[in-house]
Parts: sequence; structure tokens; C-alpha cells
Amino acid sequence: MNTLRCLWPVARRVQAVPFPKATLPQFVRAYSSKNFEYIQVSQPKPGVGQVTLNRPKALNALCTPLINELNEALNDFNASDDTTVIILTGSQKAFAAGADIKEMAPLTFSEAYTKSFIESWSSFTTQVKKPIIAAVSGHALGGGCELAMMCDLIYCTETANFGQPEIKLGTIPGAGGSQRLTRAIGKSKAMELVLTGKSFSGTEAEKWGVAARAFPTYEALMEETLKTAETIAGYSRVAVQACKEVVNKSQDLALRDGVEYERRVFHGLFGSQDQKIGMKAFAEKKKAEWSHS
Repeated sequence: MNTLRCLWPVARRVQAVPFPKATLPQFVRAYSSKNFEYIQVSQPKPGVGQVTLNRPKALNALCTPLINELNEALNDFNASDDTTVIILTGSQKAFAAGADIKEMAPLTFSEAYTKSFIESWSSFTTQVKKPIIAAVSGHALGGGCELAMMCDLIYCTETANFGQPEIKLGTIPGAGGSQRLTRAIGKSKAMELVLTGKSFSGTEAEKWGVAARAFPTYEALMEETLKTAETIAGYSRVAVQACKEVVNKSQDLALRDGVEYERRVFHGLFGSQDQKIGMKAFAEKKKAEWSHS
């Protein structure tokens, strides 16, 4: 129902890149029997869940139905005993080129305000306790950039196209872009990007700390993202969730309070079975067999 005119502005200099024939190895299996319209769900490795945004004709533009499906899939993975870590990705051409302008344009203030428009877009940041890795290739503009920054870790291609171009549409970032970008790169640089609507590359995203790593090709991005996810999935689920919790808490608390919070969680893990299993295995020079309890 949407055309490219409904998306956040995309740099004209970017040439079209053909969609890949496959983004996952052949052993990938479908994770859920649910029929989603805008996403695909799979489990590429044991302990690893994957959600792939799937609106290719609209460059994965974000609309409320897509976000509803995304939240449902992420909550399913969060509740699953078979999943420790989640990958969120799009296509080679676009992670998500922006929000669906056609959905937003006719809204009045009272409609947006009373119906809490886009509030649900970031609900998974508090509801999902398992780490989420964003694998970003192509465009991640406006809401797409915000969605990537909502994740716990960003891997991207060097040519990925990030940005908050809302100023060009007479508005501002509405799903946390100004807040998360400022925390990642500092006030001055964030102010420049938000006020001008300029894009920045995956190479710059890595350099500035928005992304953890940038890779030269899409294939390398997906391969390394899966390797990292598989590594995380090999650890105690209890410890993995605790790691996510304390790192995220550092964004909310002053240093002293954060250190105290971390210490309490550290003490709490002494009540888990996996802490005993892990330390015993280390002392005996054996591989830990986690109970996830």
C-alpha cells in the first residue's frame, strides 16, 4: 500500500543493490508456525532466534502492524526456553528505511497523543530480557535508525546508511532517536545530525560508537553476527540476562549507584546453579554444562 515516496528520504546517490538469494545458511529452520505478514521468524542456530523484517517493496518501512508483529515475535523468543539471544535484521538493501509516512501524515495531535502513537515501538526494550543484536545493512533511517539503537548491540556493513532525517519532514525523531544517539555520540555531533538530517555510514557508526563493529560485505555481516550470537547462546542464560541488565542500567544511574547495582546482581548470581557449575568446571578445567537456572 506504500510507495517509496512514503519513506524517510533516501540518499539518491545510493545505487540499488539486488536482494540476496538467501540471508541464512541452509540449516535454518522456521521457529514459529504463526503466519506473519511483515516479518520472518527463524532459529538459525541452537539458542539463537532471528526476526527478519520483510516489507521489501517498501524497504522495510515501519508501520504499526509490522511493529505489532515484531513485538509478538520478540516476546515469544523472550519466553522460549530454546532461545538465549535474538538477531534482528532486514535485507541487504534496507534494515528499515524509515517509518511509514502515509500512516503518520493524516494524524492530528489529539489522535497521536491520546492513542500513544509509536509508544509501542520501543516496548520491547523493557519487556525483552534477552540480548538483541541488530544486523544492519543498507538504509537505517528515521525509525529504522531508532529501531537499531533500541537493540543491545549493533553490527553493520561499512556502507550502511544511518540517519535521523525527520527535520526534512518538519518534525523530530519520535522513537528515542535524539536521546539514544546523543548518549552514543555526544551532544554536539548528535545535534548536528538531528538539525541537518545528514546521514552517516556504517564506518562512521563504528567509529563513533553507535555500532560495535562494521564489516566490508553483507555476507561478512551476517556470518559474524551469527558467530557472536552463537557464542552468547553458549553461555548460561541466567548470566547472559544479568549482563544485559547491568550494562543497560549504566545508562540510567550515576556511576556510584550503578556500581552498587552491579554488585547486588553479582551477589545474586551466587544463588544460581550456573554460577556453581561454571566455577566448578573452571577449577576442574572442564567445559561447563549449563542448567540455565
